[in-house]
Parts: sequence; C-alpha cells; structure tokens
Amino acid sequence: MSETDLQEEQAPLKERYEQDPDAAKITLTATGEEQDDARSCSVDIGRAIYEAELHEGAGGPGSAACSGDLLLGALAACSQLTAQAVAENFGVDVDVGVDVEGDLDLRGTMGIDEDVPVGFEDVRLNVTVSGDVDNDTKAALQKYTERYCVVYQTLENPPGVETDWTFE
Repeated sequence: MSETDLQEEQAPLKERYEQDPDAAKITLTATGEEQDDARSCSVDIGRAIYEAELHEGAGGPGSAACSGDLLLGALAACSQLTAQAVAENFGVDVDVGVDVEGDLDLRGTMGIDEDVPVGFEDVRLNVTVSGDVDNDTKAALQKYTERYCVVYQTLENPPGVETDWTFE
C-alpha cells in the first residue's frame, strides 16, 4: 500500500469518527474454551482461533503458545503494524522489525513463593528501523508509534479489569 492509499483509506473513517465519536467506539472480544486436555484451550477472537497451552515450565506440553507468548505477540504485532502505518503516513520508506521479550518468574504463577509477582516482571520492546531517515523523523516515528500502539498504551496505562464469575 502506498502512502496515499493508507491516508485515503483512513480519511473517511477519521471524518466519520470526528462527526460521530460513538462510531469510533468498538468492543473486541475473545473467548476461551477448554480442550480435551485441561492444560490447553482454544481462543476464538471472531476472525481466527488460536491454540494456547500452559507453558511447559508450569506443567504444559510446550508445543503451542502459552498466554504470555500471546501477550508478547500482541505487543509485537501492534508495534509492528503501528510503526509501519506511521512510517507510511510520514512518507518514509523504511523496513521495521520488532522483537519483544518478557521475564517471568514461574514461582509466582505456581504459588511457590507469595513474594514473587505473578506476571511479567519486565518487558522489553526492541524496534529496528532500517532506511535513510533523518533524526527528527526517527524521533517522530518512535513518539507516534508508542503513542498510537493500542497494546503498548494498554500495558503502559492499564485499565481496570472487571470480572464476573458465573457458577452453574
């Protein structure tokens, strides 16, 4: 897609959202369902189904993505796509690569040590941009990618999570 193509695709959407802010509000959904093995599940996002398993370090088979992999993958995908879109909107021809790493201490999730947090302790987002870009554009690419990446912003500024349990 060329620079004008993305801008042309987004222009009517931006106009609609400016005129009708409620039209910009969407709800994404994901549904998990247990598989035959209690250590695996399928996650249906409405457009695709992903298989997930407990990490092998927590007793899972280790043959599919664990939930942590999916979270890091979401950050990688969102950062990659956002950086590409920002570069395209700036009209710069660059190649973007994204690597994400996260550190977990499985003693937390396994309930071995109550002082060890459950979840990622550190997450590192490494973005590589290759191409002839001046320093101002480099700074703008970073600023706007981080500003408009939904997953990055969600991790940086976490929303509250409301839970509702139903026992049948």
